[in-house]
Amino acid sequence: MGPAALLDFVDGARRTASAARDRSERAELGQFMTPGALAAFMARAFESWPEHVRLLDPGAGVGSLTAAVVAEACARAGVLSIEVDLYELDASLLRELDRTVRRCRELCDERGVAFRASVHGEDFVPAALGERRGSYNRVIVNPPYRKLNGSSPSAETLRRAGLPATNLYAAFLALCVRRLDAGGELVAITPRSFCNGPYFKRFRRMFLAEMALSRLHVFDSRRSAFGEDRVLQENLILCAVKGAERRRVLVSSSPGLGDEGRGRLVARERVVWPDDRDLVIHLAPSLEDAAIAERMRALPCELSDLGLSVSTGKVVDFRLERFLRRNPGRGTVPLIYPLHLGGGGVRWPDAAARKPNAIVASRATSDALVPRGYYALTKRFTSKEEPRRIVAAVFDPRILPAPRIGFENHVNYFHRGGAGIARDEARGLACFLNSTLVDRYFRQFSGHTQVNAADLRRLRYPSPDQLRSLAGKVGKNVADQRRVDAVIASDLP
Repeated sequence: MGPAALLDFVDGARRTASAARDRSERAELGQFMTPGALAAFMARAFESWPEHVRLLDPGAGVGSLTAAVVAEACARAGVLSIEVDLYELDASLLRELDRTVRRCRELCDERGVAFRASVHGEDFVPAALGERRGSYNRVIVNPPYRKLNGSSPSAETLRRAGLPATNLYAAFLALCVRRLDAGGELVAITPRSFCNGPYFKRFRRMFLAEMALSRLHVFDSRRSAFGEDRVLQENLILCAVKGAERRRVLVSSSPGLGDEGRGRLVARERVVWPDDRDLVIHLAPSLEDAAIAERMRALPCELSDLGLSVSTGKVVDFRLERFLRRNPGRGTVPLIYPLHLGGGGVRWPDAAARKPNAIVASRATSDALVPRGYYALTKRFTSKEEPRRIVAAVFDPRILPAPRIGFENHVNYFHRGGAGIARDEARGLACFLNSTLVDRYFRQFSGHTQVNAADLRRLRYPSPDQLRSLAGKVGKNVADQRRVDAVIASDLP
């Protein structure tokens, strides 16, 4: 059996195992097994091959990643032995995993490479917590993609061990870092969500303190990595070396699994900015992407320089449910949900909507309301079908004459000290945020469709004069993409 035959055999086992289990069951486990082409891509991503490979494959599934490493190692000169520990909690996969191990041993015997494998039918997290540091010089992992309940025993155990993790995949990566020897390499495929945001900040701090990024690879299509499982999460392949000093990182992208893609070496400080306390990871695979990042970094203002703030809407509907009304009436004020944002403005009320259109103005709701005025608004979540991640609109108080307004919790609003802002500020901000420039830049550090107030705070913005100029040129047409981009190109070259 040659390397190609081994990979074909294991990929067939993966397809059979996936078909045997309902997709909802796999999602509950966070189990999305690695396609053969993806596994081979990841195995090729290791920078070097020691004579004696000591490999860890946690969450092994049917063994696709181990098989890819064995196939790659056996195709190279100089590898003398491979020792591997495979962990898999799903008992229904252990039989196929054992078969994969036997096929790996057969290939190694043919190529004169010593091979030893241990299959552990147990949960990797508690097992790894109970073991000593080090032990492996290579780790390859496709961790489970599932949120970690903060009150669960696993989460509590991880906290006691000093390992920050809000998602099971982050817990796996943190434990893999612990098990790596100095100089050891890690190759992982994970969601891009850890690259930014407050939930993963402690994890990024820990990871970047111990590991030096060597490569980050993204796919042009959401469907590339796990399309068979209909997973639309944006994923990246992450390669890093423990305890190394790396001045440059290979940032690359490809249309699909069969393409090595295009990439460029990027200075480390252009991936993680040295003065960024949030340690956000930026991905700019092309020179065009880099030019967009430089344009954004060159903008003159932070939001605070403009005297502005951005907040998440204060109306949490399930907490104020008894004060919500389907239709406006006496004693109510407008309640704005994301569904009311469209065409660059606010379309209210929406009689066909399932959501309420109004909220009772009372002492009990006063803290959740804001005074009448102009506001720039954005949706906190956009659908995967929307062309832009950030969808901005202007709240015009002349169209909705009410003394107070309620913004629901899935709407972000720009304000000055909790009150409205100037009309031209609102229009200028909406024009800027709706631009292709901002959209493409935002995608460099955010791999999901959520736009938090924290993400908007970290952007740089045009000056007050530039915002007024944008407003004057775009007028009310802040959602006309062609016009918006033309104005941005003219005023923010």
